[in-house]
Order: sequence, then structure tokens, then C-alpha cells
Amino acid sequence: MAGTASTPAVAHIGIGSNLGDAQANCLKALEALDGLKESCLIRASSLYRTEPVGYENQEWFVNCVAMLETGLSPYNLVLFMQEMEKAAGRRRVISCGPRTLDLDLLFYEDMIIRENGLTVPHPELIHRRFVLEPLREIDPGKIHPVLKKTVDELYLALHDVKQVWKIS
Repeated sequence: MAGTASTPAVAHIGIGSNLGDAQANCLKALEALDGLKESCLIRASSLYRTEPVGYENQEWFVNCVAMLETGLSPYNLVLFMQEMEKAAGRRRVISCGPRTLDLDLLFYEDMIIRENGLTVPHPELIHRRFVLEPLREIDPGKIHPVLKKTVDELYLALHDVKQVWKIS
């Protein structure tokens, strides 16, 4: 699956930041995704202010979700996303800790991938309000390929009580 996809695919990408100018970091990530060769941004959610999950002794996050049409394979898309994180100064020090930029491949078409360190759909997205709320905004009918439930159904069944609110 390396290289480019034979036909353009739709990918959903979670974007988050809580270091530096978090809003600007998320907006720059959206611009970079939109400018990616063989890709175009279909839709982006609003920005959301979100309470940290996991490691809670840190600043709140800004999160959003992008829907991208891309000719890149899932693996090459993730490599590009990791390069974006590095360019933004991301250092992986504490699991779920502060970060200048965090990019997660949530869905890639209806593919189910569990190999070479890549898991798609993202295994935690069904538990996270900060992912499901912006995802629901832009693609509520998207069906989770494993659970066979829509994003809207997943959101309505969510037990996460962390605060999430739209900021723009």
C-alpha cells in the first residue's frame, strides 16, 4: 500500500494543539493539508476548545477535523502528517501530553488497517468527544467500517464527559 492510491480517497484527519498559538497551529495544519500535492481539502470543521484527556495537568486544546481527498496511500499520508508535526516542533515526551501539533488519521475511505504500526480507523475516536463532535459537524453520516454505525450514532452513544465547545 505504499506510494499513491490508484484513485483519490477520502481521509478524515484529527488536528489538535495546546502549545504556542494553538488556533494558529491548527489553521496552519489545515492550510498544509490543502496544499498537499495530489490532495485537496473537502471540508474542515469549526475549531473547538477541548479539555485534555489522559494527562490532564496541561493547557486545554484546540481541535478540529479535516476531510481530505488525496491520492496518497494511507502510509504516505501518515508520513506526511508526521513530518508536519516535526516541522511544528512536536516532541513526544509524555503520552497524551502537551504538543504543538497532533495529527491523527481517523478514517481512510472504508479501509480497516492493522499493520506496520498503523491502525485505521483510529482506535480511540469512538471514545473521544473532542474528535466526534467536529467529525459529526462535517460528516455525520460517515459509517465506521468496523462498528457499522454512523458518526452521529457514535456521538449519541458517547460516555465522554470532557468539555468541548465551538470557538470559531
